[in-house]
Formats: sequence, C-alpha cells, structure tokens
Amino acid sequence: MKNVLKIIGVLVLAFVCYVAYMVINPVSPKETVSYSSENTNFEVVYSRPYKKDRLIFGSENDGALVPFGKYWRTGANAATTFETSSDILFNGEELKAGKYALYTFPFENSWTVRLGSENDVFFAVSEPDRKNVVLKTDVSTKKLDKPLEQFTIDFSKDSTGVKMNLMWDRVSVSIPLE
Repeated sequence: MKNVLKIIGVLVLAFVCYVAYMVINPVSPKETVSYSSENTNFEVVYSRPYKKDRLIFGSENDGALVPFGKYWRTGANAATTFETSSDILFNGEELKAGKYALYTFPFENSWTVRLGSENDVFFAVSEPDRKNVVLKTDVSTKKLDKPLEQFTIDFSKDSTGVKMNLMWDRVSVSIPLE
C-alpha cells in the first residue's frame, strides 16, 4: 500500500512540475501589443505559435494547421482579445469601446474576422456561440514575400490611418481602425 501511495505521489508531483514548466515556458508565448493616440488606445493579447515546417493555411485534406473556412482562435492557448478605449470603425463597421474575443475564419483570398462579447476564454478550441458575435467583417489577404515563422499581430499607421496587421507564414491581413 505504501508503494502505491509513493508511486501516486511521484506521478502527481511530476504532473504538477510539467504544468508549472508549461506555464512558465509556453510553446506559444503570450504577447501584448498596443497602439495609442490622443483619441483612443488599442490592445491585443494573444499567443504566438511557430510555423515549425508545418503547412499553416490550406486544405484540411492536406493537413493544414489552420484549414480554410474553419474557426481559428487566431493564435494559440487562449482566445485572442482586442480592446479599444473608445468607439471606432473596425474595417468600416461600428464597434463600441470594450474588450472582445477576436477570432477568424481564414480563406485563401480573404478572412472573416469576428469579435465576440465573451472574452478571456482559456483554450477556446471550439467556435464561440454565434449569439455573442458583436461584429463580423471580411478582409482581403495579401501574400508576404517570405514566410514569417511566428504568428504576429501588430499595429501600423500610414497615410490612410491605423491598421491592425495579422501575419503568419506567407499571409498578411490588415484591418483598418478609425
């Protein structure tokens, strides 16, 4: 009986150590990016998976990590969140100030981007309830000249305004924010 308890104790300790290691050193590290202007602040919190010689976007039959037309939490580990401090136009659509879950449905030439009212969902492996969708919009894709190893979200500003950019592998999506 003592040996069984020792074995169970060792297994529990090993599991706790493994979980602690994965929290401290995640395979897809958590990132926070932000943009500030005199009128508003934007913040995105997401996890950044790596390509690692995998097919990222493509057909499910070809084994793509993110199959065309399927729900993607737009990162790893947990739901990606987008927060705005003021009412804005998100790709031309009205969006109230607040914090939202950001997820996508990638296609070859465009992505459907959805913002949901239910945010901070850990894992987020299944598509959120559609009744919580606050905004749905389509954005064209652009091809990158060379593959980007790690999924990246950033903000840029040019003569047309501020854009939130989602980039991975050879694909880039830019969402205008006004």
